[in-house]
Amino acid sequence: MNIVIIDYGAGNIQSIRFAIERLGYEAVLTDDAETIRRADKVIFPGVGEAGSAMRKLCATGIDSIIPDLKQPVLGICLGMQLMCKSSEEGETRGLGIFDVDIVRFSGKVKVPQIGWNQISGLKSPLFEGIAENEFMYLVHSFYAPECEEAIALTRYEVEYASALQKDNFYGVQFHPEKSSAAGAGILNNFLKI
Repeated sequence: MNIVIIDYGAGNIQSIRFAIERLGYEAVLTDDAETIRRADKVIFPGVGEAGSAMRKLCATGIDSIIPDLKQPVLGICLGMQLMCKSSEEGETRGLGIFDVDIVRFSGKVKVPQIGWNQISGLKSPLFEGIAENEFMYLVHSFYAPECEEAIALTRYEVEYASALQKDNFYGVQFHPEKSSAAGAGILNNFLKI
C-alpha cells in the first residue's frame, strides 16, 4: 500500500510515521504533488497555529491539491481544522472540505485542552471495533462545533465534533498516533478503508 504523509513543515510527522510502521506499513513523507496524487492513502497532519500552517500549505501549492483528492484522506488535529471552511485562529480561510468553521474555547475552561478525553456517538468505519466513550489524547484550543459531518463527539466546555467525515475525507481532532491501542486501531481502520 502506498501511504503518504503530507510534509509541509507544520506536522508531527515522525510520530505518525512510527505509528504507521508499528502497524506493519511504510509511509512516505512528501510535499510532491504527483506523489500525493498517486497515493493509496493520504495523511494530513498539523500542529501549531492555523494561519502560519495555511501559509506553508499555500507556499507548497498543496492547498489546491488536497480538496481534489479521490483516495481516503485523514486530517489529524490542525490538519482536520485546516480542512474546514475557516478558523478563528489567525482569521484563517481553510480548504472548505468540511462545512464548519473552527472556533476557540471561551476561556471558561483551561485552554488548551491537553490530555485524555472521551469520544462518543461514533458513526463511521473509522471507528470499527472502537468502544463508545473510548479515551483519546488531545491538545487544542480551537474546535469544530457539532455539525452534520460529525462522526464523533467530545465534551469539553461544550459538546464538539472530535471527528468529521465527508465522502473520502476524514478528520480527527485527537492524536491517534498518541492514543495507545485505540488510536492504533483507528489508524489501522483508516488504512483498510
